[in-house]
Amino acid sequence: MHSVGKSWLLLTGFIVFYIIYLLFGALVFSSLERPVEERLRADMELLKRDFLNQSCVSSAALDAFLLKVLSANKFGVSALRNESSGSSWDLASSMFFANTLVTTVGYGHTTPLSDAGKLFSIFYALIGVPFTMLVLTACVQRLMQPLVAAPVGLLRRSGLERRPATAVHFLLLLLLVVLCFFMAPAAVFSLLEASWSFLDGVYFCFISLCTIGLGDLVPSTSPGQKYRPLYQVSVMVYLFLGLMMMYLLLRTFHKMADQHGLTAFLQLPRCEESEPGEEREPIVDDERLPLPPPLSEKDVIKPQESGSQPSYNSINRG
Repeated sequence: MHSVGKSWLLLTGFIVFYIIYLLFGALVFSSLERPVEERLRADMELLKRDFLNQSCVSSAALDAFLLKVLSANKFGVSALRNESSGSSWDLASSMFFANTLVTTVGYGHTTPLSDAGKLFSIFYALIGVPFTMLVLTACVQRLMQPLVAAPVGLLRRSGLERRPATAVHFLLLLLLVVLCFFMAPAAVFSLLEASWSFLDGVYFCFISLCTIGLGDLVPSTSPGQKYRPLYQVSVMVYLFLGLMMMYLLLRTFHKMADQHGLTAFLQLPRCEESEPGEEREPIVDDERLPLPPPLSEKDVIKPQESGSQPSYNSINRG
């Protein structure tokens, strides 16, 4: 029990440090990028004012104007008067960017504007990506017993053999993940995002949890989004839990493939040893093997005396 408590305490420390790491990245990104964004926004206002003051607009001036507008819009700065989405580098938005960076989702809707921000992104991800994988692995290891080993044991006690039990459990876990991390969030996104359909929500969940991150659909980026910081934090929690369940699903599939001989057939490495508490089958059934008869005193081989042992000289003399 002491080791179990220590293990959970260590996992809690990992998660707390992970949150602190995200907050640290958010503060640094916000301090580096927000001033550059403000300058770019001011340049856009000046450019728009100068453009409107011109009495005659040439084709070259219009092309230059559109080029700068599109370039600024790429970095999240719009020239529209009714644009009220706020800064892309406030604390909540910066933390959302840091989360997409270390989870390798990387939507690309927000990118560093300054050279210092780009350089910090390299070092931040260099530490953050493996640390995120470490936290996810630690969480999945704690979930293997209640969500994998215990249900498989329950199915086996109900009369199923090991192979059918692992297959049924994997299908049930897959159904649970699809319902809780694809269908239900997709319905919520379709309600919160006015321009999203249910299919768009499912598409976003799949692209995000597979860490593809195309960036064509990103939540909390529409103008006038209510409770935007809370919305972004909620999406961050969803991404972390979703990635954790996807990793758990992959681990479960790996264990099922081991039981069905698929990994051996494809000459792939087996999954690691069973988790603590998981039922194991003995490789050899001891009850079916007869025990060897006890040796009698005459069957015991005694060491010979030094004088009676043959040597090279005695063989020569013989």
